[in-house]
Amino acid sequence: MVRCLLPVALVALVATSASAKPRWQTLPLPPAMPKAVTTGQVSVGDASIYYATYGSPGKGTVVLLHGGLGNSDHWAFQLPVLADKFQVIVIDSRGHGRSTLSKDTKLTYRVMANDVIEVLDHLEISRASFVGWSDGGVIALDLAIQKPDRVNKLFVFGANYDSSGGKPRKGTTATFTAYAAKCRADYRRIAKEPKAYGVLLDSLTPLWRSQGGFSKEQMRGIAARATVAIGDHDELIRRDHVEEMAKLIPEAELVVFKNASHFALWQDPKTFNQALLKLLAEAGTDSSGGRRSSTPAGE
Repeated sequence: MVRCLLPVALVALVATSASAKPRWQTLPLPPAMPKAVTTGQVSVGDASIYYATYGSPGKGTVVLLHGGLGNSDHWAFQLPVLADKFQVIVIDSRGHGRSTLSKDTKLTYRVMANDVIEVLDHLEISRASFVGWSDGGVIALDLAIQKPDRVNKLFVFGANYDSSGGKPRKGTTATFTAYAAKCRADYRRIAKEPKAYGVLLDSLTPLWRSQGGFSKEQMRGIAARATVAIGDHDELIRRDHVEEMAKLIPEAELVVFKNASHFALWQDPKTFNQALLKLLAEAGTDSSGGRRSSTPAGE
């Protein structure tokens, strides 16, 4: 939903020490994913949606939804911590990673949200908590609005609920160039059609430039307990927009990650994971029914 075009030039990923640059200008890449309990593909029309499961059933289910152009392996910093306490499901969004695009169905956030429901139905999971980053956060919001009976808790990071939340883009940043390079390299390594990365980019660009989104009334109608988060140096999303989102959602807490950007989950995984666990470990709604306080996070 962000009105920008991601850079796709392949560049060398050079590790930068924290002493050379502030943390929000670095991009520490996630490690390899651990071995999954199960993996599979779910057919949705002529598209095939990849998923993997981790952890133990019976402790609650958490679904991780990655960012645009990425894939589910991008949650490797978060997965071990979550899988120790919950059943965790990661999904490659339609056209991303190991999932395929449809020849007949236009790519939209609603279509990708419906794909998530198809995966949960396949796994016979009626309700889950959702963690969404960037485009994955928009998908999570769509689920909370359109399928509230399927959503337990909601963690939305680095996402805007309508097009007004995106920052004007002039040029690119080193972190985003490195992210785009990683996404392209990942795609060539794991996608069923490694040369189709440009097709995915062309399919996503209209979403990022779209004037659409969710209404304030829809945001006020979200019933799930929620955390809305942003890095204090986010390259794409306006902080005041995310602050507004946290006020609109009745049971939302605002978390701002200090010295971090759109990639806080990689730049400061310890603090990011603490915020995740704080929400996911909470039992139900405040007895007062009031809003939780805003929380700065990180150093």
